[in-house]
Amino acid sequence: MFGEAGHAYVYFSYGNHWLLNLTTEAEGQPGAVLVRALEPVEGVEEMARNRGVSEVARLTNGPGKLTKALSIDGSFNGEDLVKSKRLYVLDKEEPARARASARIGISKGQERQWRYFVEGNPFVSKMKALRK
Repeated sequence: MFGEAGHAYVYFSYGNHWLLNLTTEAEGQPGAVLVRALEPVEGVEEMARNRGVSEVARLTNGPGKLTKALSIDGSFNGEDLVKSKRLYVLDKEEPARARASARIGISKGQERQWRYFVEGNPFVSKMKALRK
């Protein structure tokens, strides 16, 4: 998370699954965005095999599901998202209707709108009521 902007920050969470973050700040400054979901465009069959799930809408609609579907593990940590041939970010030509909400899965910072998503996209991870 303290690396140069534009790189993958991948770590193992709770001994359960890998999480993919994109670093966003200058080297030495902490900052990253957790990739919580994505819309599968290519390689859907391989993602389904990796996850053992056939329903496309359930392949990548959560951060652990996403990394499992894409076979992302710790070897991707530090990957340059501009120069890499195996993990990179593409710019979508059509504008998305981005929205913001409270974060998911944690109770701290609920007053902040730190979760960004594409409105109406069926691949966005679902918000559940937080238990206090």
